[in-house]
Amino acid sequence: MKNFFYIVLTFFLFSCNGYQKIIKSNDIELKYVMAKKYYEENEYFKALPILDELHTLMKGTNKAEEIDYLLAYTHYGLGSNMLASYKFKLFTLTYPYSKYNEELSYMSAYCYFLESPKYSLDKTNTQKAIQELQAFIDKFPNSERVAECNLLIDDLSLKLHKKVFSIAKLYYDIEDYNAAITALNNLVADYPTIDNQSEIQFLILDSNYKLASNSINSKKMERINNTIASYLFFTKSFPEDTRIKDAKIIYEKSIKQLEKFNNDRL
Repeated sequence: MKNFFYIVLTFFLFSCNGYQKIIKSNDIELKYVMAKKYYEENEYFKALPILDELHTLMKGTNKAEEIDYLLAYTHYGLGSNMLASYKFKLFTLTYPYSKYNEELSYMSAYCYFLESPKYSLDKTNTQKAIQELQAFIDKFPNSERVAECNLLIDDLSLKLHKKVFSIAKLYYDIEDYNAAITALNNLVADYPTIDNQSEIQFLILDSNYKLASNSINSKKMERINNTIASYLFFTKSFPEDTRIKDAKIIYEKSIKQLEKFNNDRL
């Protein structure tokens, strides 16, 4: 067991010394060969400093494009998504006619997708990812990657929808019904195909009712009428929804409110 430990330690020290010799070497071809070897073996930490150096040393040569390609993917392999995205995009600008242009344009956008956080956090990267993926689709409309981009955009859009919905629901929960109605209506306008439309419309209906119930007389009739209009839209759009009975109760209460309001004015 003790001998095995010394064998492993010796091998480790030899490996480290060997790597340092490559780093310090003036043999560009050796660095090139070893950088590719480390890259292919997914040893990105070892490949990165060598590729960084080769990026400068081989600029303008017939190997420069390959080095920059490997360098971008090395950052990606290390999980540095934003730096990788920058390197991917820089590659497409530096080599606009490269056979890798489409691939790396996609990867630049995809790195933004990977940086998109869960919906409850800041949405800046999510919005940027959508912009980058759409830019790829516009640039390469016939690419086989377009379908994948559309799926990624749908996923990102759902995150944004959840973010906006959570804000609207918060307004509803704290009884700021005016703000809730505005936020929910904006949500419907911005995401007309989202699955939870019936839930949103019911919240609009209930918010209108509760807002009307607590309104001053000068605004009461308008808000009761808004509630009735919301009910008619909800029942027409979602006749089989499980909340239909609750919606009808709101409607009947609104009719009574309207009758009382009109009688009080006589």
